[in-house]
Amino acid sequence: MPELRQNRFTKEWVIMSTERAKRPEDLRVQHDPRPPLPAYSEKCPFCPGNERLAPPAVMAIPADGKWEVRIVPNKFAALSREGEPWRKIERSRRSLNGVGIHEVIVETPNHALTTALLPVENVAEILRAYQQRFTEISADPRITHVTIFKNHGAAAGTSLEHPHSQLIGTPVISSQVRNRVYEALRHYDEFGECIFCEAIKEDLASPARVVVTTQHFFAVEPFASSTPFATYIYPRRHMASFGAISDAEIVDLAKVLKTVLAKLYVGLQNPDFNYTIRTAPHENAGVLYYHWYLSVIPRLTRVAGFELGSGMFINTVLPEAAAEFLRNVKVDLAAAAD
Repeated sequence: MPELRQNRFTKEWVIMSTERAKRPEDLRVQHDPRPPLPAYSEKCPFCPGNERLAPPAVMAIPADGKWEVRIVPNKFAALSREGEPWRKIERSRRSLNGVGIHEVIVETPNHALTTALLPVENVAEILRAYQQRFTEISADPRITHVTIFKNHGAAAGTSLEHPHSQLIGTPVISSQVRNRVYEALRHYDEFGECIFCEAIKEDLASPARVVVTTQHFFAVEPFASSTPFATYIYPRRHMASFGAISDAEIVDLAKVLKTVLAKLYVGLQNPDFNYTIRTAPHENAGVLYYHWYLSVIPRLTRVAGFELGSGMFINTVLPEAAAEFLRNVKVDLAAAAD
């Protein structure tokens, strides 16, 4: 019989469709034959030697010489870096001028690689770049929230092949983020404990949905996962803001993130995916009731009429089955990609 599960963090319901349940391996992506990407493309604005095709860098690692990670303003930015935000209210109509920051993190000089194939030390450099720009942009008084995300593949919304992720700093906090913070605060007021820390303890004590565990992080398939193979990576230490991560934790997170993405790459044949760092807004950076995490969402199914009409998702792969499948996918983190 199908089962409805509730997301404890958002209070949203998900249908676990056991009647339509699929084996995890049934969701392996079937790619059309296509030639491998070259390590360099003369038309790519993110390849070394083509820097003139992109806006000037705001940051690079290393700062001098041959770069490994490079951050540039988005040439087609969603928001404008110039000006000050001001609100306009006309009866029920509210608006705000589009001031904000939109940057692209070029993750590697190699046009052909994806995060799943990068050495762990390179993934750590990407995370260090994230943290530095997150901290710097959060200090801008015009910015109230910073979102770091990656789109991999056409189904996930990417338009350029070269491995990259993005950062957008907005002058408002979205209702989705506000609602998550509100639910976490309400739980803390009622029980005196961070709802995320509570969930972490429960998951580690009963690890049927746990994929990877390390000293500082663990990856888990959420109990009420709305889509197949959605994987959350939690820091085991309580931190409301991604900006509070230490360098030792960055190195550990790089191992876990690479492991999760490599398991998806091998086990599901390189699916398109999005990942997002879900962090507290700057104004809530030190609170006891929120806990940042990184969510990885493979794009294996489509949102259809029921989801759009009800706000409820139907998941055809039980999180417990997805976790077992991923645990059994063998990857070699020491193997460097060609």
